Amino acid sequence: QVQLVESGGGLVQAGDSLRLSCAASGFIFTYYAVGWFRQAPGKEREFVAAIGSSGDTYYADSLRGRFTISRDNAKKTVSLQMNSLKVEDTDVYYCAARAGSIWTVSRQYDYWGQGTRVTVSS
Repeated sequence: QVQLVESGGGLVQAGDSLRLSCAASGFIFTYYAVGWFRQAPGKEREFVAAIGSSGDTYYADSLRGRFTISRDNAKKTVSLQMNSLKVEDTDVYYCAARAGSIWTVSRQYDYWGQGTRVTVSS
């Protein structure tokens, strides 16, 4: 069964750092681009960052330079390093995978994890 499992979320204070991980299984990981999205209650899912099979990356404009995405194909994992966290970063964070190149639209992704919650307090 295809699975993407996020971990690493938690409660932090503004200015802190957090590293999220996504473990993939059940598909040929190296053929897929992997993205991170986030969603607050009642809001649409928002693109955060994505990484292609070759390691190319793309970030949401507001997060570029503060968040870093990486992947380890041998371990079938993708990480999101989140620095200088802000209250507005509070969301459930999801990893997602799609065949082909990176994309920023959630509906373009094939597989989704269950999410991990990040709460940033002031």
